[in-house]
Amino acid sequence: MTKKQSAPIAKKGLHPRNPHRDRYDFDALIKSCPALAPFVAENRFGDRSVDFNNPEAVKTLNRALLSHYYQVAFWDIPAGFLCPPIPGRADYLHYLADLLAESNGGVIPTGKQVRGLDIGAGANCVYPIVGHRAYGWRFVAADIDPISVKSAKFIAESNPSLAGNIQCRLQKNPDHIFTGMINRDDVFDFTLCNPPFHASLEEAMAGNERKVKNLAMNAQKKNPFIAPMKDKSGKFGQPSAQAEKGKPVKAASLNFGGQKAELWCPGGEASFIRRMIKQSVDVAGQCLWFTTLVSKKDNLQAIYKQLKQVGAVSVKTIDMAQGQKQTRIVAWSFLSAEQHAEWQAERWVK
Repeated sequence: MTKKQSAPIAKKGLHPRNPHRDRYDFDALIKSCPALAPFVAENRFGDRSVDFNNPEAVKTLNRALLSHYYQVAFWDIPAGFLCPPIPGRADYLHYLADLLAESNGGVIPTGKQVRGLDIGAGANCVYPIVGHRAYGWRFVAADIDPISVKSAKFIAESNPSLAGNIQCRLQKNPDHIFTGMINRDDVFDFTLCNPPFHASLEEAMAGNERKVKNLAMNAQKKNPFIAPMKDKSGKFGQPSAQAEKGKPVKAASLNFGGQKAELWCPGGEASFIRRMIKQSVDVAGQCLWFTTLVSKKDNLQAIYKQLKQVGAVSVKTIDMAQGQKQTRIVAWSFLSAEQHAEWQAERWVK
């Protein structure tokens, strides 16, 4: 069979600076990470891909992307932890860079003088990795799960390109978001967060099953050699009830796996963001921009109302699109335009 030659196709909606806009160059990725080779296959149309139903394939693809684009020699996560899509994570950071540029005369501030706080960094530590390698920023990676913090710390310390630029902090009180993570002498140029989406374990289980089922069906349409993956009960990716006890949420596809803190919290996304906004008031002068992803559009009006109530001076919504998925970043600042200018002069001007 003659291999089909396809011109690079930009992925719909990704940021113009996102290096993952084009279809994957598997030759280059395999050169950077030879372990990816066994997972890459060609379908009858001549297109090369990996089986996204296979958690090991997805994790190895992430490892290859981080190696090829960000010169990360070592990256791994414990079994059952969230394996995030690198292109979407990178998009958030590039839009954050644009936001900082608005306070810097249109120029993106780069280097170690720029410092970010990742709320809920997870075991994968992807936001700090990409943010540091793309823009040279330093990060504090915060999480409430000790295993996640240990994993993120091991990744940061195992890579010379990251060492000394990512500090990992354990949040011991799950009700606190900024308390204990932003200390009295800390100053951050931004915070970022991908909050838990679901409101309960049951909701997370149902959402996980829908994701795996949709992915399996889409993969089968694109590649007739891939069959949908089901568990013994015939369901697609049913997570384990053991997750309630703090154990991993198991699924037929662990690329949709995760721990409780990664997938859900009481009240879901809306409740988590409400707490974040309320607590941001206490450290209002120590951060230029607070930001969070908001997956559910229906949550926006309540967010805007609360930000007005707490006295946010500036509120911005940045729309993002990744294929058919629509999401957005909501950013807020308690500092005036004059204070933004002072911040820029004191921290970013060399």
